[in-house]
Amino acid sequence: MNPVIIVAIPLVLVIVGMILNSIGLSFDQPPGSTEPDAAKRAAIEGESYRRFFDLQRSRAVKRQQRIGQYAWLLIIAIIGSSIWLYVYTVNKTVLSTQIAALQTLATEEGKEMVLSVTLKDGSNVKYRIKSPTADTLDAATKESILKGKVSSWDMEQSGTVLSIGESPLPLGVALKVSSDPTVRKN
Repeated sequence: MNPVIIVAIPLVLVIVGMILNSIGLSFDQPPGSTEPDAAKRAAIEGESYRRFFDLQRSRAVKRQQRIGQYAWLLIIAIIGSSIWLYVYTVNKTVLSTQIAALQTLATEEGKEMVLSVTLKDGSNVKYRIKSPTADTLDAATKESILKGKVSSWDMEQSGTVLSIGESPLPLGVALKVSSDPTVRKN
């Protein structure tokens, strides 16, 4: 389902509610009495105003009840569409950024290594692997990378990948990904 439809549903409900709320508003007043006697005319008009007031009050109470029910429907629609849009966005983001394969390749000159990252959506990103110079990484970052260990709890929560390369991955590989112009998306 298109996310625009999910966003449009509450907006359409608001517009329909505004239209329905404006229908049926009347600012009438009861007809005047043609009675020649002033006392009788006042009594008849008083009774007609009382009936008119009771009718308008019952209509207003019904309208308030209907608006309250419609407001609950609108709140449910907004909450539902927000949850659906959040889940849709998270699923699309997670699916498009999950790594399907990592591979290290040599360049044509054979002097540098390239890390090829293939995502689940089929896109491929290549990173040139350079040896760090003294000014690239500070000592604190380097120390935290070298001394990092994975706890058993983290191991229980982690997924599993299968190495299909010709040689096993060495221990201690640490890469810092930066956004430089050598990154290509295929």
